[in-house]
Amino acid sequence: MKLNSTLLEIKCPEVEKKIKFFIKEYIEKFGFDGIVLGISGGVDSSVVAALASSAIGSNKVIGLCLPEEETYSLKENKDAKIIADKFNIILKTHDLSKILQNFYNNLLVNNLNKRLKGNIKARTRMIFLYYYANKLNKLVCGTSDKSETMIGYFTKWGDGAADIAPIMSLYKTQVQKLALYLGIPEKIALKPPSPNLWINQSAESELGLNYELIDLILYGLEHKMSINKISKDLKLELDDVKKIRDKWFWSEHKRKGPITINV
Repeated sequence: MKLNSTLLEIKCPEVEKKIKFFIKEYIEKFGFDGIVLGISGGVDSSVVAALASSAIGSNKVIGLCLPEEETYSLKENKDAKIIADKFNIILKTHDLSKILQNFYNNLLVNNLNKRLKGNIKARTRMIFLYYYANKLNKLVCGTSDKSETMIGYFTKWGDGAADIAPIMSLYKTQVQKLALYLGIPEKIALKPPSPNLWINQSAESELGLNYELIDLILYGLEHKMSINKISKDLKLELDDVKKIRDKWFWSEHKRKGPITINV
């Protein structure tokens, strides 16, 4: 097998049907009244919003837009509203700035770095999502894709916390293709991915590769290809492949619940 983009082709109508059935079946099976999800204006949350609104009805879907002053972007907020309006879901916006600042001020830690603050932001968003879900008898619907999950590009108990994760079996580039199929505007479907945890954060810049390559590396690793073969097929430096492999390996704890021991 030689790695190339055709390996990641998907049948969008079939994928759409399966995910919508999954969402609807789970909600009905356990007697919930709908779902709550974070709406960032990015491709992942946009796809989940589109699928969920079609699966269970837009009146049962609540999207939360949770900006804060350090990473505030009028464009991102507008994109979130575009998605909410397009799929007719309920959108609620809460500015987290004061809550976060109060939290920082009460920590017995000096000089919080951006990563520590980013994790706090992600976990504060999670608290809001679960507050609405608990109050309204809804499930929290995750928006993580397979690429982010495999390399640990999420906050444990933050954006990684959810009751269902309908697109976690799709690589980022597959989510982008599905987004275009679902009618999500190209400017949203193909915008550079960012978790928006600090200023000018870019997922691809941090990772040093674009998702077209990251996805193929992950596909190769998942199918037990050697890093030398992956490097050769994709014409990449071996160190680039090693970096993605190492992120996959060292982030395993983030994909599992608490481990224990039988005594």
